[in-house]
Amino acid sequence: MTCFVIDPTAKTITPVPWDGGLDAIRQLIGFETIDSDEIDANGDRLFFDEKCFIRQTPGVGRFQLDSLAPVAGVGVVVGAGVSAPQVTLQALQGRVKFLS
Repeated sequence: MTCFVIDPTAKTITPVPWDGGLDAIRQLIGFETIDSDEIDANGDRLFFDEKCFIRQTPGVGRFQLDSLAPVAGVGVVVGAGVSAPQVTLQALQGRVKFLS
């Protein structure tokens, strides 16, 4: 199945193969400490580095999805449970704002 990887440094959102596991999400994000927020009524979730709000990493971009707090570093969007996200790539691109 597929997930979406939001890379604020490259300012890209890319579909990536995903095995449905949290370890794969940790690898994509690049940190062991992960957290998530629900992003729509379908149960899609945004996973991100739990410590992104306090971690001081120079040169790391930030992004904001809808009205959620801005996230520093990579984010991963997956579906409810172990599934692909219901949101389309095009819809997600319209909802993400890359910050300087």
